[in-house]
Amino acid sequence: MSQLSLLSRPERALLLFFGLLLLTGLFAPALLAPGVGGGPFADERGWAGLPHAMDVLSNLPFAALGVWGLRWLQWHDRTHEHVQDAAPLHPAAQPPVNLLDCAWMFFAGLVLTAAGSAFYHLQPDAVRLAADRAGMTVAFAGLIGCAVCERVSARAGWPAAWFVLAAGLLAVAVCHTNDNVLPWALVQFGGMLLVLALALVRPAQGAIGLRLGWVIFFYALAKLFELADAPIYEATHHLLAGHSLKHFTAALAALPVLHALQAMGRETLRHNSGAAAVTA
Repeated sequence: MSQLSLLSRPERALLLFFGLLLLTGLFAPALLAPGVGGGPFADERGWAGLPHAMDVLSNLPFAALGVWGLRWLQWHDRTHEHVQDAAPLHPAAQPPVNLLDCAWMFFAGLVLTAAGSAFYHLQPDAVRLAADRAGMTVAFAGLIGCAVCERVSARAGWPAAWFVLAAGLLAVAVCHTNDNVLPWALVQFGGMLLVLALALVRPAQGAIGLRLGWVIFFYALAKLFELADAPIYEATHHLLAGHSLKHFTAALAALPVLHALQAMGRETLRHNSGAAAVTA
C-alpha cells in the first residue's frame, strides 16, 4: 500500500503545498536584494544610551508573551502529571500532545524573536538581520504547527512545524550568503497564506478552538504598520514610528494561542475536579 494512501485528503493537500513551496524555492529565479539589512528606519532616537530605543524596547511584548506562554505550558504539564497520577483522565480532557509541543516551540520562538530583533535593532546590519530572522523562524514554525494541528490533523502538526523550521533556517542562510530573498519570502508569506487557508476550513477532530482569523488580522495589521513606518512617525509628530507599532501588534498574534490553550486548561479542570486543587 502506498504511504500517500495512508494520509487523509487534508494531509495530502498540505504535503502538496509544502512540496510546491520547496520546488519554487529551489528552482525559481533568484530574487536579489543586495545590501538589505541596515534599515533605514524612521525612528533612530536613542534613550539613556540605548540606540534606536523604541525599535529595541518595542520587542518586550514578544518576550513577555513568550514567557507567559512557557510558564502556562509548564503549569499545564505539572498539573496533568498530578491528575494522571491520581486517577485516569476523562477522555474529553486528554491534552493534544502534538499541539502542546508546537506551542512550546511557538512561545520559545517568541522569546528568541524578542532577543534577535532587539539585537538587530541595536545596530542594524546583515548579520544581525539573519539572527533576527532565525528567531522569527522558530516562532513561525511553532505557529504553523499549531494551525495544522487545529485544521488538518494532530499528527501532521509536529512534522509541519519541523519542516517550516528547517526550511526557514535554510532560507535565512541563503538570503544572508546569496542576497536571494525568495526562499525567505516563500517561508514568510507562503506560511501565512497557509494559515489563512486553514482559517477557512473546518476544525479537525480534537481541535481546541484556536482562532486563526485573529492571528491573520494581527499579522496583516503589523505588516501595514511596517510599510507605513515613516508616515506614522510623521503623523504622530515623532512620538511613535510604524516599525515600533509593528512589533507591538505582531506580538498580539500570541493572544489567540494563549486564549485557546487556557480554555483547554479550564476544560481539563472541569472534567477532572481533583485537578482544581493542583496549582503552580
